[in-house]
Amino acid sequence: MNLALAATAFGAVMMLLGALWWRARGAERELVAQALVRVRPAAAGNAQPLSVKRPERDEATLVGGLLPAQLLKGLDRQLVQAGLDISLANLVAMTGLLALGGGMAAQMVRDDMTIAAAAGLGLASLPLLYVRFRRRRRLARFAEQFAPALDLLRSSLEAGHPLARGIQVLVKEFAEPLAGEFRAVLDRTRLGLPVSAALEGMVERVPLEELRLFVIAVKVQAEVGSSLAQILARLSEIVRNRLRLKLQIRSLTAQGRIGGMVVGALPVLVLFLFSLIQPSYTAVLFHTSLGLKLLKGAAVLDTAAFLIIRRVLRVQY
Repeated sequence: MNLALAATAFGAVMMLLGALWWRARGAERELVAQALVRVRPAAAGNAQPLSVKRPERDEATLVGGLLPAQLLKGLDRQLVQAGLDISLANLVAMTGLLALGGGMAAQMVRDDMTIAAAAGLGLASLPLLYVRFRRRRRLARFAEQFAPALDLLRSSLEAGHPLARGIQVLVKEFAEPLAGEFRAVLDRTRLGLPVSAALEGMVERVPLEELRLFVIAVKVQAEVGSSLAQILARLSEIVRNRLRLKLQIRSLTAQGRIGGMVVGALPVLVLFLFSLIQPSYTAVLFHTSLGLKLLKGAAVLDTAAFLIIRRVLRVQY
């Protein structure tokens, strides 16, 4: 009976994952269609989205509205910002398979739905946490490169070169991710898109406040005609001050962050050591209903404490 139920659940989940994969592929095609642009003649100086015909298909009927379109677009945006060469459909399928495998393995070992659900959610969160980690590291690296890039761009403008030539110098002199992002800007300008519009697309891929200020400066210079070199000099100073402030905040909150890690890891470590040194002390926790309830409650409280400490130490500036 248990084998039949497991097989039925496996088949149902695989059908669900297939529907999610199909929905994610549909969202990818929609994003690609929105990314394509038709450039009018230079006299018009404007760009409009290219009309791409898609097959007549009711996705809501096909997958029953399993995942909101905004959620799929948000995940795809996270992948782009993380610089990962993985499709949205593969990410959704990987997350679902990890959730299924973790839940079924935990169910076979402990025969407890709560533990199985926790194991499935924990494994399913690993790809999303990895995407978030790569995104954060990539944005931090871009922020470190941005101030020297502004100085080099300012020097190029002061030497009499146009903005496009200065961006070409950035692409040659800097490493990823800054070089890749400005290379994408150059590719779009070669297709006829204005520099300001191409830079706005880069802000979507690199959502940093410093980059947004740079795009605003370029647009102001294009409309008003002021000296872009002077604006970039001031902006470079602002970017360095913000980066210095960020490093100071991290140093001041380092003790609290380490304390949060200790609070989260110490109970698990102590329980593991006691299980190795004196298993009889912890056997009551794993082999009685009351002990299992205490372990579940402790896990929830420990996770809540860790998240609260992280939230308290998060400084907005």
